[in-house]
Amino acid sequence: MSDIIQLLPDSIANQIAAGEVVQRPASVVKELLENAIDAGARNITVIVKEGGKALIQVVDDGCGMSETDARLSFERHATSKIRQAEDLFALRTMGFRGEALASIAAVAQVEMQTRLHDQEVGTFIRVEGSEVKRQEPVACAAGTAISVKNLFYNIPARRNFLKSTAVEMRHITDEFTRVALANPQVAFKLYQNDLETFNLPAGKLSQRIVGLFGKAYREQMVKCNEETDLVSISGYAGRPDAAKKTRGEQFFFVNNRFIKSPYLHHAVLNAYEGLLAPDTHPFYVLFIEIDPARVDVNVHPTKTEVKFTNEREVYSVVRAAVRQALATHNIMPALDFELDVNFGSFKQAAAPATTEERAYTSFRESDKKRQSQNWETLFEGHEIRQSKINYDDAPAMPAGRQQRAITLPDSDQFFQVGGRYLAAPVMGGLLLIDQVRAHQRILYERFVAQLAHRQGNAQQCMFPVKVQLSPADHALVNDLREEIQALGFLFDDFGGHSLVITATPAGLPPCNEKELFEGLLEQFKHNKDELSLSEPDNLARAMAVRSAVRENQSLTREEAHRLAADLFACEMPNYAPDGSKTFFILDLKQINHYFS
Repeated sequence: MSDIIQLLPDSIANQIAAGEVVQRPASVVKELLENAIDAGARNITVIVKEGGKALIQVVDDGCGMSETDARLSFERHATSKIRQAEDLFALRTMGFRGEALASIAAVAQVEMQTRLHDQEVGTFIRVEGSEVKRQEPVACAAGTAISVKNLFYNIPARRNFLKSTAVEMRHITDEFTRVALANPQVAFKLYQNDLETFNLPAGKLSQRIVGLFGKAYREQMVKCNEETDLVSISGYAGRPDAAKKTRGEQFFFVNNRFIKSPYLHHAVLNAYEGLLAPDTHPFYVLFIEIDPARVDVNVHPTKTEVKFTNEREVYSVVRAAVRQALATHNIMPALDFELDVNFGSFKQAAAPATTEERAYTSFRESDKKRQSQNWETLFEGHEIRQSKINYDDAPAMPAGRQQRAITLPDSDQFFQVGGRYLAAPVMGGLLLIDQVRAHQRILYERFVAQLAHRQGNAQQCMFPVKVQLSPADHALVNDLREEIQALGFLFDDFGGHSLVITATPAGLPPCNEKELFEGLLEQFKHNKDELSLSEPDNLARAMAVRSAVRENQSLTREEAHRLAADLFACEMPNYAPDGSKTFFILDLKQINHYFS
């Protein structure tokens, strides 16, 4: 039998390695940004076209490379960071395996211009599919500029699996945000299709947070700063009342490297115990400094997962640091940190107990008041100012739906119970309708029909309303633009991640257009985290939840009758979009039972 095992050619081996390192355009951006940081760059510019599928260019003013280093940088396992095995346990740089450029060049057309600061001439290299096509001297600026063109051009199957330009751009923005947060001392610029998306000057971490997420964050952050013999914690945590239903604004950095850690996330949530509304997530940007020998960053190819040699101690320090920060800012009562024996003593003393107890008592009283309301109101965070349902402008329900077997009484027989339930006598008993869930079902089916036909009725705003979005939310809106407009929202781009809303869905009560639009996005992201839904179904559910009537919202008898009639004209009147019951009939047998 002949031999059948053979060594793979370098080009194929590089493509296999690229499958782990280069998963999408955002992976390329991450690797190139980290290389620029490692090179000591003080100014970094990122240029992206077509969501990174056509072009990703990263220009830095770092140390640059010699001609020999430039050529070797495209070889697998060529690295300036590792000399011996022990170096793996003392890493403080971002990249170190020497796989990034080789993997990128295996699946794209790559051009590099690089020059050392003390040299007059730089080096130009062009690589396609791991093959060096051209290398020559070039006049260029000091530092390095790398252009990655036509990603996955030689692997059509991989290219076909890429998402839309908006989705890929959202992932790029996420990676850009993480690197920019970790390095506020570096100036960053991001251009998308020749339009400036970010221009972040070098500065403090607080300035970088505001530059990335918006001016509203100035009032939402409390400073965390704690040191022990084991670990140092610094950064910012968000105020509890600013917590959101969706994840995505939680950042951990270990020795300046972004990581994902459900374990440490739980430590932060534990620090907020009793202060957060149910199922909400606080904002935080926390930096953990620890001896590199106590942490293994070589767990996953993307290096976002790490292992600590003493996880329980790190957990305890993170939890205590956030709790003390909240206490110091009079958000929660003073804590006796000396009770925790897992780590060294803290240097910063807690604020006086009496002041914090008063603040904590006041917060808990307001929190209990909020929790007495229904969960939608808690999630909404504000009251709808108009209490009536505007039925006159509402689009008619789709034709062909017949009223169900229940014969509704006249409107003068409806009355409201407990601020949430509509009651009316029917044949054989008493009809009870949950007005919140019922209205959600009505709106949900209406929005589903509008999205299916891409036709939504809109009502013009009296005045255009400007909405400032985060970069990720702005990318999400662009990705869902057609669907959102089909719901009845009309808006135009206003530059700088902001929109101007000119119309809202017809049939909804007059309200704060900005809060309704932002609430739609928050509910959509929450549904995406918790449920497996198509984008149109998710949008329909999100819009129904955010625009339905609320608990304790007073309805006239006529409005109650109209809501009941519309409910029983639905395809599935029995259940709200989340599967909960919309109505219940208390029959005479049950009523008699209570009096027996």
